[in-house]
Amino acid sequence: MASPLLRPSLHHFLSLRLLGTAAPRAVERLAEAPSQGFAADTLPVALTFEDPSAFRVKSFGELLRALGVFQLCSVPVLVNNCGKLMSVARTLLGKRGFALFLRPSVYAQFVAGESEGEITHSMEKMSSLGLRPMLAVPIEEDLGESTGERRYNDNLASMLECVDMSHSNAWSKDPMMQLKITALLSPELCVKLTTLLSEQQYDLDLLVRAMDGEVGDFPGLQESENTHFLCGLQRLNKVGETSANKVRVLVDAEYTYMNPALSLVTMAMMKKFNQDGAWIWNTYQCYLKESRSLLLKDVHLSISESFCLGVKLVRGAYMDKERKLANSEGWSEPVHESWEHTNDSYNGSLDILLELISRDPQRYRIIVATHNEESVRRAVQRMGELGIDKDGGSVCFGQLLGMCDHVSLTLAQQGYLVYKSVPYGSVDNTLPYLVRRAQENRTVLQGIRKERDLLRLELHRRTNVAG
Repeated sequence: MASPLLRPSLHHFLSLRLLGTAAPRAVERLAEAPSQGFAADTLPVALTFEDPSAFRVKSFGELLRALGVFQLCSVPVLVNNCGKLMSVARTLLGKRGFALFLRPSVYAQFVAGESEGEITHSMEKMSSLGLRPMLAVPIEEDLGESTGERRYNDNLASMLECVDMSHSNAWSKDPMMQLKITALLSPELCVKLTTLLSEQQYDLDLLVRAMDGEVGDFPGLQESENTHFLCGLQRLNKVGETSANKVRVLVDAEYTYMNPALSLVTMAMMKKFNQDGAWIWNTYQCYLKESRSLLLKDVHLSISESFCLGVKLVRGAYMDKERKLANSEGWSEPVHESWEHTNDSYNGSLDILLELISRDPQRYRIIVATHNEESVRRAVQRMGELGIDKDGGSVCFGQLLGMCDHVSLTLAQQGYLVYKSVPYGSVDNTLPYLVRRAQENRTVLQGIRKERDLLRLELHRRTNVAG
């Protein structure tokens, strides 16, 4: 009998009944599907992620750089204070000296480059390894960081350049890019919309009409907020129009105090641009207690509104901040109490999506965005059991550039579709992004012992051969 952590219990699938009579019979049958576990000894040897030969495609210098950076990243005091330390280093070394210090180390490990030539070189190298780039413009805002319409329009220009760069180069057959809505719409407005949405729902058609340029009033917003929302929706519409049928745009989730607004806007974009395929995707953070219900609600919405659903499935990166905020405000914590519950949530949502994809691979798509080896193995196993093509495009895998290469390269070598999240830009522009990612992913950074060990084994093998 399968472990309850390996597959959601029957009542999880029964919750799909909430999708209503509009759901296809194929979706309803998920509730009747028998529980099927799998034993670790049935997994392909190649997917145990224990073989350092995956790193043979890396140069000696790349191995040394990765090992040195990971060694630093495994020191908690450095990760927790990296923002302050980098600020001090920039002051002492000056802008140019700091860039010269950072470029060959941390920057080279996690960033594709600044100029189009540097980015192209990085992407061509990635493509030669069987990996696909998912470009990420390192622009985002949080509360108190809003910069005005002119800056948001500048950000739009950067997003459109990203679409063009993703599409115009032969880096991958099916290009993807990431988008943070707070690069085009103020966090303050997103927070207000989230509050309003707890009291009343906005009609998606209202947002779609606003994207098309129709001037209207949104309930609960002041005139200046209404104007900014209209401008923001038209900026997002421009991204959608430019990327449609060319580049898949994966919208990132952010904090719970603004996520409902981000999801509302993303669903409106899906309704407009996902009629014939999943070009706009939403992100689901499985460390949140409500993640499963949010996913099921959006599956239902995609059926009732007749659009295709693209899903980026992550565990989530804002756990510490969410807990601190909940404690300071006296709210109940939105995140799961334990790592085990988060794993159960992730694997359960993964199972639901894979079942849906097996029945309608054109309507649903997923990127299994995780560094967790167990979830990757689970996805591979279920794909085989459900008859989902590894290169069909409906299921792909994703990891961060510069991390988890032993998983990414092994998957790619076995013929699975693997994307790496790739930030790009100058040292100054990417530094705040890198600091935030380091602090949000500190548990991942501090848990890369296995990758360090595999890097050491490959270095040892090469030095022995050379000797």
